[in-house]
Amino acid sequence: MFSIIGIVVVFGAIVAGYLMEKGNLLVLLQPAELVIIAGAAAGTVLVANPPYLLKQIGQGFAGVFKGSRFTRQLYLDSLKMLFDLFNRSRREGLTAIEEDLEAPEKSKTFTAFPSVVKDRNVRDFICDTLRTASSGAVEPFDIDQMMELDMEVHHQDATRPVAALSTVADALPGLGIVAAVLGVVITMGALGGPPEEIGHKVAAALVGTFLGILLCYGFVGPIASNMSKTADDEDSYYHVLRVALASFIKGTAPILAVEIARRATPGQVRPGFVELEKLCRNKGPAVPPAA
Repeated sequence: MFSIIGIVVVFGAIVAGYLMEKGNLLVLLQPAELVIIAGAAAGTVLVANPPYLLKQIGQGFAGVFKGSRFTRQLYLDSLKMLFDLFNRSRREGLTAIEEDLEAPEKSKTFTAFPSVVKDRNVRDFICDTLRTASSGAVEPFDIDQMMELDMEVHHQDATRPVAALSTVADALPGLGIVAAVLGVVITMGALGGPPEEIGHKVAAALVGTFLGILLCYGFVGPIASNMSKTADDEDSYYHVLRVALASFIKGTAPILAVEIARRATPGQVRPGFVELEKLCRNKGPAVPPAA
């Protein structure tokens, strides 16, 4: 929502300032220039990226306008789910949750928290880690290293669409210059004609440069920056899961393991101590996320 508001503010401020200077909006309406710039930018994306990355770019682009899913409520649900798994495992042994780990989509513990388990990567991160721990053949330190490696690979995958979109943003001013040069070529061919016609063609050429710079710094660049922050939020979320899992595997009590993980949660979405304890002890419902 805030991304949409920001884009409206950017374009609204530019249009308002232009009108304050008695500018004619019709001069800025140059479909041919937009076709050149947007079409060339789309072509560079297709040339530079494989199909799977194009899909990720589209998903990340759409995610910018949906808002971050890494909310306070998601952290609460995740910590509560981990506590339930840890508590049951502590009472009955890791083998008691083997069926849950093998088929989490059928597990009552997992399906009680759809906001968490709907992400296949998160589900696999938790299940694979606990399955490895249940084997008893791997030291807690080695499991922690495996989680760190998993997080590193996942973060690299998450930042590839950001890098691809940033490359497009960097190219847009140059593509705007290309559109402007083509406009100048057309203008040169019209020399000797009416001054009004020449002036219109010069204006159209300059609009090409304007659009390239505007799309770079006012639209595509900020979207790439937003996607980068989402990737960082996701990495922070995985770090919290890692802390909880590593603490429990080392022998920490379930309630203390999730408390350690709560301390690792970013401040803007961190649940309160009492709030999490009540939720884990089933003394009260989770508090809805702040508006």
